[in-house]
Amino acid sequence: MRKGIAITAAAAAALGLTAASISPATAASSRLLTRGPDGVTIDIATVNGSGCPAGTTAVAISDDKEAFTVTYSDYMAQAGGSSKPTDGRKNCVISMKVHVPQGFTYAIAQTDYRGYAFLEKGASGVQKASYWFQGNSPTGVIQHNIPGAYDNNWQFTDKIPVGALVWKKCGEQRNFNINTEIRASVGTDKAKTSFIAMDSTDGSIKTTYHFSWKTCP
Repeated sequence: MRKGIAITAAAAAALGLTAASISPATAASSRLLTRGPDGVTIDIATVNGSGCPAGTTAVAISDDKEAFTVTYSDYMAQAGGSSKPTDGRKNCVISMKVHVPQGFTYAIAQTDYRGYAFLEKGASGVQKASYWFQGNSPTGVIQHNIPGAYDNNWQFTDKIPVGALVWKKCGEQRNFNINTEIRASVGTDKAKTSFIAMDSTDGSIKTTYHFSWKTCP
């Protein structure tokens, strides 16, 4: 239905993309790195949620260890028409083990969210996200809204200032957890269907998480 979706500059401009901050956390002073160390791997521990049924989510790390991507193939919320009330909200919680060489730690410095939305007049779409390390409280939820009428790709980029980065504690193996959510509301004409998606039929739509690396003190 959305094969070959490409993010366009026009779509980004229409949505007025802005950077958002996440609650700050104190980190020990150490040396920031320009690129990630060799030997970083990621394993998915658990995947739960109505937006990511079994077998519809994949995680891959970039060759330069600077980012990892999450690809969804069945992540869509819709409202109106013949939609059920439960179709209007979908979420996905991914817990992963990020294996990092000894002496290094990481934080998430930027996240790029992409998808597609078809929203009738009066309808709206919402994308939310938060993340946290096992044993810690989740970050503040960052929310983006898309008002209807709308029929295009969408993209949001959340950038986190260096002083607000949330670092994994050095020397501890803690799962990294991501919680995303999308919502669609019905438009003026309730007989017409509106939807927002974080997937594509060919896997070209990915959420990208950019690492920031440093040495442990």
